[in-house]
Order: sequence, then structure tokens, then C-alpha cells
Amino acid sequence: MPTNAPTPLSFAYWVPNVSGGLVTSTIEQRTDWSYDYNVALARIAEEAGFEYALTQVRYTASYSAEYQHESTSFSLALLLATQRLKVIAAVHPGMWQPGVLAKWLATADHLSNGRVAVNIVSGWLKDEFTKLGEPWLEHDERYRRSAEFIQALRAIWTEDPANLAGDFYRIRDFNLQPKPLSWDGRPHPEIFQGGNSTAARINGGRYSDWYFSNGNDFDGVTAQLADLRRVAADSGRAEPPRFGLNGFVIVRDTEAEAKEVLREIIAKADVPAVQGFGAAVRQAGASTTDQRGMWADSSFEDLVQYNDGFRTQLIGTAEQVAERIVAYRKLGVNLILAGFLHFQEEVEAFGRNVLPLVRELEAHAGLAPVPAPALP
Repeated sequence: MPTNAPTPLSFAYWVPNVSGGLVTSTIEQRTDWSYDYNVALARIAEEAGFEYALTQVRYTASYSAEYQHESTSFSLALLLATQRLKVIAAVHPGMWQPGVLAKWLATADHLSNGRVAVNIVSGWLKDEFTKLGEPWLEHDERYRRSAEFIQALRAIWTEDPANLAGDFYRIRDFNLQPKPLSWDGRPHPEIFQGGNSTAARINGGRYSDWYFSNGNDFDGVTAQLADLRRVAADSGRAEPPRFGLNGFVIVRDTEAEAKEVLREIIAKADVPAVQGFGAAVRQAGASTTDQRGMWADSSFEDLVQYNDGFRTQLIGTAEQVAERIVAYRKLGVNLILAGFLHFQEEVEAFGRNVLPLVRELEAHAGLAPVPAPALP
């Protein structure tokens, strides 16, 4: 189960398993969506000190992502090519039946010695569903379906037999064998779930092991954490989910150089693609009960990095970025989900120049590292 005991901040990176990079811009991005590039990147990240990698789920071309590798198979390939890296496979309820995914994840868990995780994505791109003949539910209904999906996964992994009588899924006397690996502190593969809306926070607070947030500033993160803690307490959880924050990282020798890179990214934005993405995500969130969809207040500049990564402001020198990361840690952030312009070289440089500073600052702030549970 999640714990708030002092532990070192974890780091994850976005896997570029879709084409186009992490910014919708014509600026040079020395990255690639191919298998060979991503295997090399995963090994670099593992050596650099990254604990997690998150594959992206996209079923059809959209907004600069012309080509897409499927997330679960790509995740397994990266797991089998590494030794320590945990890989989070992103999936859409509605595209998967939970029992089938539970079986896939249990097998992947055995093959990787307990390193697979899952990110439940409720969906924002209507075309992905309708073009495949699947119903496009309204926003809050998509999150209700995701809540049942998470409950189904956990029941199948931990109960014999598993039963669930929901509105979207029904499981009757189902026995999964073998179960995924488990040990103290990790009863089953970790379940991540993201979003900024009220419905997303309710799901995170009630059901998820981890909550992923789009990029945000200190005030926004503080408000999200307060909501998650309230929902978790109201639902009877002993502890809230752990909190992961998206951030696009630009580290250069000087702050001015880093800010110039950001300026160039936005100046060279693919305007029609950014505007199309903005229209799609606002439509997806327009049906929320309180009009607080995931990108409800995102500006054009925010949407150039499609998960609001610039808002986290991890832009500057290594020292400045490390200090800001630890400031988020003090608020209660447990993981930074990082994106980069040039993945292989910048992930390596981040591990060499930024991570040691983060660890020093954590120690100085009394956030003493506690060893993670050993893999079986």
C-alpha cells in the first residue's frame, strides 16, 4: 500500500513510443519512436537513476503523433531489455476487458521479476473510440468506468475468487493463476491513474496507488494534494495515493539559455496541431459536472507540451531545477514524470548533473532516503 514515510523522490520519463516528440513544435527534437532508440534510452535512464518509464497510449494519428507503437507490447519489450527499470503501461478502459489485462499484467510481472505497472487512462481523443466502433462516454462516465476497471484489476489480483457487480464490468467467481508477484509494500502491480478534473481526483483518492497530475505550479499542486487527501480520508483509506507530477525539463548552463530554448519551442509551435489538440481536449472535458476538465485553463503555450509540462517550470540551470524539484517534494510530490527535447542525451545529463543535487538537497531537508523493498 502507499506510504508517506520519508523516501527519496522517484523519477520517471515519458517513453517516446509515438512519433513527433514531446512538444508540438518544429524545433529540432533529437529523439525517435523506434524500438532500438527506446531500448538504448531505457538502459541510459536505468543507469542515470530513473526508477520508472511511462509508455504512451495512442491508437490513431493525432496532433503530430503520426505513428504509434502499442503501449503494452512496447512496455514488455522495454522490461525484457532492462534489469531494474519499472515500466508503466498506459491503457484505456473501453479498449480492454479488465480480466484480460489483469492476466497480461500478471504474466508480464513474472517475466520482469515484478517490474510492470499500469496507468489507467480514461481517454480524451474521441476519434480513438468512435473510429473503432466503441462508445464515447461523457467525461464523468468515463471516469466511473475507470473506477470499476481499477476495482476489477485489484480484485482479480488479490481475491479467490474475484467478484464484481458493476455498471460496466461483471466478474463472477473468477480465479486468476498465477497471481502477479507480491511482497511487503507491493501487493500487486502498481496502479497509476491521472487527470486534473474532480472526477479524476475522486478516482485517485479512492482507488489508485498513484495519481498523475499534468504540469502545475506550487499552488495548483497544493490544491490537488489537499483534494486527494480529503477524498482518501472520506473513503476510509489509511493513506492517500502517492503523487506524480509531469514536468518538461530544460537544463542549460545558464537560466537565459534554458529560457531561450523554451521561447524557441513556442515560437516554432505547429499552430494548427496545437489548436486542434486544444479543441479536442476541451470538448472531452466540457461535459464535466463542474467544468473542471483536465486542460480547462491551459493556454496555447501550455498546450505546446501536451501535458502542461512547462507549467512545472523545471527550466534553468541544474541547481535551479534541482531546487524547484525538492520544493515540490516538500509539498508532498513523490515522483517527477519528466519529458525532454533530446531524450537520450538529456536523460543522461539529468542523471549526471541534476539528480545528485536533488539527493543532496533531500538529505539537507531531512528527507532521508529509506531503501525500497527488494525485488523477490
